[in-house]
Formats: sequence, C-alpha cells, structure tokens
Amino acid sequence: MSGAFSEVSHDDLARLVADHPLAWIVAPGVPAHATPMPLLLERDADGAPASLLGHLPRKHPLVAAFAANPRGLFLFQGPQGYITPEWLSDKDWAPTWNFAVAAIEAAVAIDPALTDEALQRLVAHMERDRAEPWDVGALGPRYAALRERVTGFRATITGWRARFKLGQDESGEVFDAIVGGLGDSDLARWMIAARQ
Repeated sequence: MSGAFSEVSHDDLARLVADHPLAWIVAPGVPAHATPMPLLLERDADGAPASLLGHLPRKHPLVAAFAANPRGLFLFQGPQGYITPEWLSDKDWAPTWNFAVAAIEAAVAIDPALTDEALQRLVAHMERDRAEPWDVGALGPRYAALRERVTGFRATITGWRARFKLGQDESGEVFDAIVGGLGDSDLARWMIAARQ
C-alpha cells in the first residue's frame, strides 16, 4: 500500500502505540480467540520498531495457540471519526472518515519470566502523567496472587503497516474547517500534528 496516508514513520507508529496501547491480538487459524490487551512498543538502537511487550491471562486460548504457532497479528486503532460536509462551505464535498491505524506482525514468545516487567512497565507507562503515579507495589501481597493469573510475552516484530488518514490531502481551508468542526479532540490534535 502506498500514498500519503501510508507514509508513516517509526516515530508515528511509536506514538500511536504509546497513546493507544490497546490492541486486538490475533493468532492465525483461531481468529475467534482474538482478544484486546494493552501493549508497549520497544524500539531498537536506531529507533526502529523491534518488539511488543505484553501479558495475557494464563488460561486464555491464545497462550496455547502461540505455543503451537508463534505467529501473531496485533491491530492498533488510534483516533478516528466521521467528517461531515456540514463543516465545509463546499456542500458537494463528500463525507469521509479520518483515522490512524496499524497492523503489526510478530513472532510471539510466551515467557512467564517477563510477567513482572510487562506489568510494571505497562503501569508505569499508563501512570506517567499523574502527579502521584500508582505502582504495583501498592498491592502488597495481593500482587503475587494476581500475577499468577497472567503470563508475560514478547513479540518480535517481523513486519508492520500503518495508515494515517488525517487530512493530509485537504486544502488549507478545508483542513482548518475540519479541525474546527472536530473541536478539542484527540483526532483534531493528531491531524494538526500530521500536518506539521
């Protein structure tokens, strides 16, 4: 897939996963077992996407599926929304949908030794902007019981594709009208960032 909407940098992908970490996790051959879970993107020394770090419930069918076949697909959806012609002076402009999405293919290695790292790093990431970030240590002895119900994994990225349709093809006037119509929204902020 080519074109302006598919010109997504490593930084763009990292921002998408950081801001919208909940992804559908899919194992080939068992799509009915797909489940959403939050993930962290790990990058190599050059900044390229290297792996995804996460956890799954130990008893979830995906754990056995990945043990049998480690290939996984991870589907991320960022900001999205309907764009109405009502916001534009040109009423024969067709409605559209703006969005930022990514599909990451990876080799999944279920590894209980990663469980603490996966849980602690995810919580730290999600709490990063709070004045007094919560930490898993606050659970005390309960943490050990809860962590036994999940297992960590690392998914080494083998390929990815993304599509950011954020008004890159619109004229300045149309773009400004759309952003104005969206107001103070995540989608508007992503559109402005993509335009810069």
